[in-house]
This record gives sequence, C-alpha cells and structure tokens, in this order.
Amino acid sequence: MVKITNECGEISVTNDVLTYLAGDAATSCFGVKGMVACSKEGGPWQLLRRESMSKGVVVRYDEEGSVSLELHIGVDAGVNLSAVARSIMKDTSWKLEQSAGVPVKKVDVYIDTIIR
Repeated sequence: MVKITNECGEISVTNDVLTYLAGDAATSCFGVKGMVACSKEGGPWQLLRRESMSKGVVVRYDEEGSVSLELHIGVDAGVNLSAVARSIMKDTSWKLEQSAGVPVKKVDVYIDTIIR
C-alpha cells in the first residue's frame, strides 16, 4: 500500500488498485493479447481473462515511496517485441502516475508467450 500525504489529508492506494491500473494499461497497448500467469502446478502459461489480469502483475514497494512493476504478458505473433515492451513501460508508468499519483521507479516486462 502506498500512502500519499498533502495539506488536505492522506490517501492510501492499495495493491489491488495498482495491479488493476497496470494490467489495464499493459493490455491496452497494441500487440498485447493479455496478461499471463503460470499454473500452480508449474504448467504452461495461461492467458488471463480481463477480470483476473492483475495476477500477471507484481508490485514491489520502494523505500522512497515509488513502486517497481513486473508485468507478464502474451503478445500477438509477428509484432515487434521491443516496441511493444517500450510502449508498455511508458504507458503503464504514465497511467499509474496520472491516475493514482504514485511514482514508478521501473517497469520490467516479461513476454512469456506469443499467441498465434
């Protein structure tokens, strides 16, 4: 949880909000099929439905009040992987900073599967 304090009071932003915003920003980028997660048995990566896409997001809190994100995604076959990853990094950072007021230190994008 991140706490933002100013002269008007204090706001707490929960992990659920951050994971939803990050997942929504990532899946809105061109070429992204969706967030993915590995099954508990260690099986293949599975594409997540829209309502559970936050399972493909890991949020780590930094001591200076910022967050670091780890995003696991599946992409369309034939897209430029580096361009997709850069787009996700930029859009996710911007959305979290604008929507929640939370500074983003870094975004790591893991392209776990390519979907045809």
